[in-house]
Amino acid sequence: MSRSSPGVARVAAILNFIADHPGQAFALTDLVRALKLSRATCHALLTGLVDVGYLYRTTDKTYVLGPALAAIGRTAAAHFSPLQVAQPEMRSLADDFDVVCGAYFLEGDVIHLRERAASLSHIGYPVPLGTRMPLRWIQAMTFFARSTRDADAWVSRADPPLGEEQLGQFRAGLEFVRSKGYVALLRRPGSEEGEAGVRVGTEDPPVVPLVDADPQRVYPLVALMAPIYDSRNRVMMALVMAGFHGAMTGTSVSEAGGRLAEACERISGFLAGRGESD
Repeated sequence: MSRSSPGVARVAAILNFIADHPGQAFALTDLVRALKLSRATCHALLTGLVDVGYLYRTTDKTYVLGPALAAIGRTAAAHFSPLQVAQPEMRSLADDFDVVCGAYFLEGDVIHLRERAASLSHIGYPVPLGTRMPLRWIQAMTFFARSTRDADAWVSRADPPLGEEQLGQFRAGLEFVRSKGYVALLRRPGSEEGEAGVRVGTEDPPVVPLVDADPQRVYPLVALMAPIYDSRNRVMMALVMAGFHGAMTGTSVSEAGGRLAEACERISGFLAGRGESD
């Protein structure tokens, strides 16, 4: 991955440090010591940030966040949507794999399709934007992968209740998502499916998770699903790639799943304030 310039990284370090200590003011010496910057470099950066209003220099020669930065923060809070970050990744996945890539949000025990990118061959895909459907165990694997407590709580209230076979697949799927960052959903023999492996009104998804792929075997892939996390390590939304043309080998499934997981990790990193990974 590309790396930011040292100057940008130092500016970000100063702003992040002051933002992480609300209600406090810091002198030049404090910032030099905390951020391991040279005195001359730190002074020059502080002067520039004060000039543009991102910092304010108090009468006792300490620094706090400035009015221009506060205004930017208010604008971002009022207008930012995680979908703005996800849309370019969704478009790239849809075009590269000739599929539909949808963004699903969990609202109670209902999943809501709030955004979608479709390749040219999938214009008019049958699951419309805005579709809401009950959360089934096949999607719950993605939404609860990192929280055993939430997964157990959902199982206890699942309607209809999970059978022994379903519960085993659910547990295996949770572990796979934790390990790989995505899950592949395969069509059950003789079944039909919609996006995310569920048709509206069905009691149980006509798909099963793939948790032990043979690289050479061919699989009836229905969809790939991966979580996006916020700064609190909670799933903010999940991306689903659906509409694959024909069966795929285990190797191809893993490659596509890996691409989806990487995209979701980039989005998660941005939303958590980590930026690009190395």
